[in-house]
Amino acid sequence: MKTTDTAAPDPRTQVKKKNALTAGQKPAWTWIAVLVGALVLAGVVTAVLSGGFNWPGFVILTGVFYVIAMYIVTLVVENRRRATDGLWKNLVWGAFLVALLPLISVIWTVVGQGLPTLLANPNMLWVDMGGVTGASDQATVNEGAPLMGGFLHGLIGSVAITAIATLISVPIGLMASIYLVEYSRGGWFSKAITFFVDVMTGIPSIVAGLFAFAAVQLFITTFIGEGPAQLQMVKMGLTAAIALSVLMIPVVVRSTEEMLRVVPNELREASYALGVRKWRTILKVVLPTAMSGIASGVTLAIARVTGETAPILVTAGFAATVNWNVFSGWMTALPVYIYRQLVNPTAPAAAEPSALRAWAAALVLIIIVMVLNLIARIIAQAFAPKKTGR
Repeated sequence: MKTTDTAAPDPRTQVKKKNALTAGQKPAWTWIAVLVGALVLAGVVTAVLSGGFNWPGFVILTGVFYVIAMYIVTLVVENRRRATDGLWKNLVWGAFLVALLPLISVIWTVVGQGLPTLLANPNMLWVDMGGVTGASDQATVNEGAPLMGGFLHGLIGSVAITAIATLISVPIGLMASIYLVEYSRGGWFSKAITFFVDVMTGIPSIVAGLFAFAAVQLFITTFIGEGPAQLQMVKMGLTAAIALSVLMIPVVVRSTEEMLRVVPNELREASYALGVRKWRTILKVVLPTAMSGIASGVTLAIARVTGETAPILVTAGFAATVNWNVFSGWMTALPVYIYRQLVNPTAPAAAEPSALRAWAAALVLIIIVMVLNLIARIIAQAFAPKKTGR
């Protein structure tokens, strides 16, 4: 049997081919070298210009030097097209990091200021400010007495007011969105709804509070009567919930409308072809398909109003103790509690305890928003169309 000998490939030929394939490309470690050079140059320039080390200037100059140096290196080693592509990629990453810095800064500050206080005084979660006076805070500062008081009343008020506002806003916003997407034909009525929703999106929160106060006052004076007692009845949790619903409804309408428009018309037509009525198609096909986006929109609306202070000050007042009844009496929300603790300390001559309570309440408020976001994601996943494997 005749065999043919095959010559072994020449290593020099393989090296040449490899060099030909990688010619005109930056080494993988280029960005590290450029970053180190940018750090060194930024440190030198910052020290020369400011006479010392300046963190904000150092970070900004490092980013600027890195972007410029990477563009020049890519332009020299590769070509103009890749240099331009890398420039815009670095600018996009830089914009992302700049947008992320405020969020990280806020979370870092609130956690750093509020977490030690909350861990040292966990009773703040289940006590209110009843019985806490300036003398208590003076004793905390001067004598090292335990920190008195908490924000249970603000926590309960925020949850109750936001829950009532959500119950008012979500059905109204959902129904309006369904009408605009599924039933309207572009007439004057649907255009008017869209116009007023756009106007309500930018309405100041204090205006929403004044509107709710005036509306509830008109209702009480019309059906109950006029007088100091009736005017005192206007400030309650329900009035604050109406004010927050004015701010929530346009967000729910806009987000839900966009999600409903994303649902493919083929799904609707397939349901109609099977003889399913329109209302049932919307209920069983359209809404479950868009549920993920709808839940995100509702969460965004809740986050929009959770930190509002001005409308609650106008409509719910301020109380130092827990009020479980949203239909009677003044209530306190966490944002109002934080505002009052910082602006009007319990002991003006010893403001540190009030500041500590405010930071702890701010941390709890952020945690509430995060938990609501998590709940919305769970609901969206539970109601999303089920995927069947093959």
